[in-house]
Amino acid sequence: MAFDFYMPDIGEGVVEGEIVGWKVKVGDIVKLDQPLVEVMTDKATVELPSPRAGTVTKINYKDGDICPVGKILVVIEEAGGGAKVTPSAPPPSHHAPAPVAARPAAHGGGQQIEVVDATASRARVLATPATRKLARQLGVEIGSVPATGKHGRVTTDDVKNFDGNGGAMVRHQPPVASAKSALGYAEERVPLRGMRKKIAEAMARSVRTAAHFTYVEEIDMTELVAVRDRAKARAAERGVKLNYLPFIVKAIVSGLKKWPMLNASLDETTQEIVLKKYYNIGIAAQGPYGLVVSTVRDADLRSIFDISREIDRLGEAVRTNTATRDDLTGSTFTVSSLGKLGGVLATPIINFPEVAIVGVHKIEEKPAVRGGQIVIRNLMNLSISVDHRLADGYDGAMFLQDVKSLLEDPTTMFMEMV
Repeated sequence: MAFDFYMPDIGEGVVEGEIVGWKVKVGDIVKLDQPLVEVMTDKATVELPSPRAGTVTKINYKDGDICPVGKILVVIEEAGGGAKVTPSAPPPSHHAPAPVAARPAAHGGGQQIEVVDATASRARVLATPATRKLARQLGVEIGSVPATGKHGRVTTDDVKNFDGNGGAMVRHQPPVASAKSALGYAEERVPLRGMRKKIAEAMARSVRTAAHFTYVEEIDMTELVAVRDRAKARAAERGVKLNYLPFIVKAIVSGLKKWPMLNASLDETTQEIVLKKYYNIGIAAQGPYGLVVSTVRDADLRSIFDISREIDRLGEAVRTNTATRDDLTGSTFTVSSLGKLGGVLATPIINFPEVAIVGVHKIEEKPAVRGGQIVIRNLMNLSISVDHRLADGYDGAMFLQDVKSLLEDPTTMFMEMV
């Protein structure tokens, strides 16, 4: 019997997904829970497993296509089934039909999607895409792994503790077309899709829409370096690996309270400036599929240690491709940092529809003149790119001056905190 697999509702507010890459082709025989396709929604990529065992007879959307929720994604002729039947009618709403349950894991929506057969009499395997991916990398048959997670879910630890059975790892690479340039040189053509396509669209939109300008200040981080060195031991006692970014976030929040136009957005439909009364700081970092902005929510209400923990949690979620929709949305102002690779200067592109973004560069020991003497100081550049439609050069410069004064005198920074 033919089974129609509808595009499931894979996150709150999600109405469609881009097909990043198929793991199967027409004619392939698939097992229950075998990965079928990678789908991207906003900035999160999910892997949809097969809800039936059988043969793939039809794929309705190719790589790079946009599939709306509730549309038939793929047709599977069930193993041992009879004659092929007419596909069932689509569900009355955009949600997946009753035979297939699209169910978020314990941590919520976004990346933690699970698709299971809700009517099958055989045992089901509950696991997140990240866990399934790990099982494939380790050559582990996930159906054989004893589950210790909530509601019988197979966890990553379960898979790691069951990695002795061998098995080949199959990597699915995007199709690459070999070609020759006009001068006869070898080239490769890789389809622009998935995360790279989303990044391209977002950056192009920002540059087309916002009127960018950049302002740069040199920051003397010497005093803050000393404070951080003194605080590292106490942070370690609390399980926190303390770096400079949480201090920078707190200084930025303080600056945004004085210069609210930088913590805003423009509603182009109503032609209204939306001044945000909350401070969700985006942290731009490199993930396995490209640049990702994760969000430290309510940064004004968090301690430096708490911000540090949250940045670490978000970084790990990005690296393991397990970040949820909430982790990757809702920022009001973004910080872009490459850490030790931060370079001397950059002009980051604004994270649309925000008004500004700060670029953090590396701290280096350099000679500086203090009191008429040449001394060695820990110096760092901060750059800010601002949307000139909403904020003037004066706003950006004064904001960065306020951030500079707080970072150069950490005592003042702590007095500013609320």
